[in-house]
Amino acid sequence: MDVVLLIKAALMGIVEGLTEFLPISSTGHLILAGSLLGFDDDKSKVFDIAIQTGAILAVIIVYWQRLRDTAAGLGSDARARRFVLNVAIGFLPAVVLGLLFGKAIKAHLFTPTVVASTFILGGLIILWAERRPPSAVRVQDVDQMGPLDALKVGLVQCLAMVPGTSRSGATIIGGMLLGLSRKAATDFSFFLAIPTLIGAGLYSLYKERALLSAADIPLFGVGLLFSFVSAWICVRWLLRYISSHSFVPFAWYRIAFGIVVLATAWSGLVVWAD
Repeated sequence: MDVVLLIKAALMGIVEGLTEFLPISSTGHLILAGSLLGFDDDKSKVFDIAIQTGAILAVIIVYWQRLRDTAAGLGSDARARRFVLNVAIGFLPAVVLGLLFGKAIKAHLFTPTVVASTFILGGLIILWAERRPPSAVRVQDVDQMGPLDALKVGLVQCLAMVPGTSRSGATIIGGMLLGLSRKAATDFSFFLAIPTLIGAGLYSLYKERALLSAADIPLFGVGLLFSFVSAWICVRWLLRYISSHSFVPFAWYRIAFGIVVLATAWSGLVVWAD
């Protein structure tokens, strides 16, 4: 396996892990990083989705006790059954809309210009969400969520099919706008990511299996490893961060980064591959 290609896989894995669970769009960053690295062919698009599995493994480890207790209590604990039902309800819209529109979205919207535009728009929405009054919060913990809350967050998650939107950003900020506390929205976003990202990764690998061979195992292995390590660090940091901070800095980062991408594209200083 080409050493340079493995280095690119490691870099892409780090980008995935650091951005997957922050409201700044991992897909958007991967598109831009892949464009800069020349890592943007059809196989790389499968790679980008597959390495999300490494990032989600970090969430499973961080939340292992909650997940284990939930699995153990399914037969006797109504709270555990309600939690699993809510995650399933939240996951369903992404499955339906992803199967219906996923191919068209990838064909027409996976471009740096779209990513930059949605970066900026998403940043403005975060700033708006963070200005809401504290009285708007009605759900303090994920265990207080009802099926309708889960469905609404699941529908909002579908906005992340547009690259640059951010799956975590859509679910966390969307959840906050729907009345969830910052912690409840973040926790549910992480739990909802487990079936969503694993399902997307497995489906992509199966659908594009003709592009892959045994020779690609080291490439994907490196991406998964670096994605897992960087995501584990990021998730643990984010859970501490939200206890005393808002998402406003991420909003300004999105706006600034989007403007830089648009400016460099329009000026010709950087040729972003579409």
